[in-house]
Amino acid sequence: MPTPVETRGRFTFADWQETPVGAPEATPRLARAHVANTFTGGVEAAGTSCDYTIAYTGGDTGSYSGMELLSGSVDGRKGSFVLEERGAFDAGGTVCRFEVVPGSGTGDLVGLTGSGGFTYRHGDTSVEYAFTYALA
Repeated sequence: MPTPVETRGRFTFADWQETPVGAPEATPRLARAHVANTFTGGVEAAGTSCDYTIAYTGGDTGSYSGMELLSGSVDGRKGSFVLEERGAFDAGGTVCRFEVVPGSGTGDLVGLTGSGGFTYRHGDTSVEYAFTYALA
């Protein structure tokens, strides 16, 4: 069994496109969002593709889940993989946990497993992440 490795870095997000599902003023309510992120540090990936389903339980509170496709590298190993993400948010920010979708690694990242997370505070222009992974 491979030894897990922790890597860290930062990501920035851009192009947040959110679309209401159903009545936009209702509570609770649902929305979909498409986001592009750029990761630097241990994970290098520009222009990821990420889609979220968001459940608003209050004006600025709720939870979300989504999938994100990253193409680039992990500590210099090139390939792509998908992260499954789950998080919660409030007026202060967002807390998210993510896990590599089993079997999604390609190239030098075939066999990639791992998980991590981040905490975003409203107003931050970049977000620190931690990712613990192993390669089979």
